Order: sequence, then structure tokens, then C-alpha cells
Amino acid sequence: MALLLASTIFSSGGESLVARVPIKLQHGRAVVSAKIDEKGPYTFLVDTACTIPTLHPELVDELGLQPSGRVRIHGIAGIERAPTYRNVVFDLGKAAYKPRRVASIPSEREHHRHRDGVIGSGFFETFVVEFRPKEKALVLHSPKEFEYSGKGEVVSFRLREEIPVIDASFELPGGETLKGEFEVDTGCDSGICMGEHFVKQHSLVKKLGGKDSEKFGVGGRVDTADARIPIFRIGKREFKKAQADLFLDGSPVDEPLAGHIGMGVLGRTAVIFDYSRRRMILE
Repeated sequence: MALLLASTIFSSGGESLVARVPIKLQHGRAVVSAKIDEKGPYTFLVDTACTIPTLHPELVDELGLQPSGRVRIHGIAGIERAPTYRNVVFDLGKAAYKPRRVASIPSEREHHRHRDGVIGSGFFETFVVEFRPKEKALVLHSPKEFEYSGKGEVVSFRLREEIPVIDASFELPGGETLKGEFEVDTGCDSGICMGEHFVKQHSLVKKLGGKDSEKFGVGGRVDTADARIPIFRIGKREFKKAQADLFLDGSPVDEPLAGHIGMGVLGRTAVIFDYSRRRMILE
């Protein structure tokens, strides 16, 4: 058994493998089961763009957790203040993850409880995480022992407020190519979400068209246009007819970033997140 506690990994035999964790796919996004205080199992979305793990307010009530502070949660439509809690351990079976603190977003009490919370960026900083959508699994490795010898596309990233940011490009109808920096967001079920500032700067609604739509998240809802991008490129890897949400109001990211890349694109391939070496590998 491999066990992680307090951000330390113990693995046997000097091998990098810590655990293979089954996942369910909800709109292409990975959801894992974990116990807390020997209760559960509960369901948690695995999200690279979540900088602090969250628990649904009803789960906080069930566990009898006592708040130890507050934090501001930034969402696609605004900011919300949330209480925080300590000493929460996510038991994933052969691995466990203990973040420094977790938060609970008050407005989630007003909505149906689709899942019990979100596991965020600290999880990726602790493990090398392989997304294997076709196998419906996350494969967790010790960063210290992990070595990659495959032939996947290796893409470097930088961390911006704990969220990976990569360079990408895409072709418009007619052959025009645009470049931008994009956050990597495994918690988003869209292909690519582009901020209002980037959409207006490059007249993307006019060039790509699209039908009226909307996105929901922390802070409320925003109007978008649902469009298709002929070719979207990450490194040398091409994703054809990639779905895109063009934000007409607000943005999923702050300038100068163009937007973020979700599981509508990333879910087409196996992805390895190696935060210790600041790289993402597309297989």
C-alpha cells in the first residue's frame, strides 16, 4: 500500500507508482470517490484550475467541521467569500491526500448537490497525475521517482496562481492563425473558453459565428457564443473542429491570458501532469 499524508509520498521498491484510482466521467470530466474521516465514499471533481479544495456545504454539515478562516473564491462570473477548514484527509484507497485547508462555497447550498466537492491544484503538486479517460482511471506517481520515456507531446507550462498556463494557437476559417496563453482547466467541460477581451480584440464572434449559449459557475452565469474552431494546436498536436465558448460578458481568466482549455479538448487524449518539472504530456 502506498500512502500520502501531509504532502509526503511513501512508495515501495523505489518505483514511482503510488496508486491507480478509478474515475467516473461526467461530461468528460474526471470524478473520483474518496472517504473523509472514514465516512463516505464521496465524489470529487479533479480540477487543475481550483486553487483550494472545496466541500459542498451539506457535506460540511454532515462531517461536523468547524471553520478556521475565510478565503475569496474567484469564479467565471464573480468572487465569493467562503469559510475554510483544516485537517481534512481525502482517502483514495491506496493513496491519501491532505491539503493545508479546504473551503466551502456558501452559494452551492442553493443548488442541487451533483457531487460533494472539488480536489484542486495541491493534488497535482503532490502527485504526477495521469488522466486516462479511455481506461477511466487516474494513475498517481511519486514526482521524485517518476520518469517519462514515451513518445507523447511534451508541453512546458508555467504556474500562474497555482494554475498551469501554456502557449497554444488556432486557425480561423480562411487560414488566419492566432496565438495566445491559456490556462489548463480539467474542471471545465468545454473545449476552449475565451475571454470577452480576447473575443472582441480579434472579432471572433464575427469570424467563427456560433449560437447563443451561457456558462454557469461561481458568481452566477455569463452569456457566450458556442462556436467551432477548425484547428486548435497544443505544441504539434492538432485538435480539429474544437468546441469553443466565446464569452460575450466577462472572462474565465484575467488579461493578458486568452482563455482556458477544458476537457472537451484534453479529454480526446491521455494527459500526464508533471508539476514538479512544469510539463504536460499529451499521449
